Amino acid sequence: MTDNRSTALIAMGSNLPSSVGDSAQTLGQAIQSLSDSGMLIAAISRFFRTPFFPSKVAPDFVNAAILVTSNQKPAGLLADLHRIELEFGRLRVQRWGSRTLDLDLLAVGQTVLPDTSTQHHWMNMSSAVQRHQAPDQLILPHPRLQDRAFVLVPLSDIAPDWIHPVLCKSVTEMCSDLPAEDVAAVQPV
Repeated sequence: MTDNRSTALIAMGSNLPSSVGDSAQTLGQAIQSLSDSGMLIAAISRFFRTPFFPSKVAPDFVNAAILVTSNQKPAGLLADLHRIELEFGRLRVQRWGSRTLDLDLLAVGQTVLPDTSTQHHWMNMSSAVQRHQAPDQLILPHPRLQDRAFVLVPLSDIAPDWIHPVLCKSVTEMCSDLPAEDVAAVQPV
């Protein structure tokens, strides 16, 4: 019998309390929920505090990253992440706003979905446009992971050598490409 498990990288974030407690408690319980759903947790980053942007508008985030293996296809993994977010009270009211739990599927191995052209389109879209537009399909790797210290710093804990299949850069290299002040703002809890 062959094992059809694939490796996935997931970013986690919270800045509002959920039914299980504060943001750190929510992330901890969400990890358990991911495990209960059949994902094997291979690595968990430290938890980091990240300032909400723009600052002082809402509570800071607690962010983390996990590496899992699963026999699910990417769409099935994403559906599980959305289901778990909902269990923790996630409401999709505002794009890039406060939330009880955010689970982002960052990558599944070296898979590029739906294609490199679409990947480049979303990677090169301005933040102002992205704030109001969301893709209508799963895009892997996550098209903005290379721009986000709150994603790359936790990923550096668990997958520093993972190579982005479109950019051909490791997590360490992408993190070093970010402004130093963005990286310094992501502090261990």
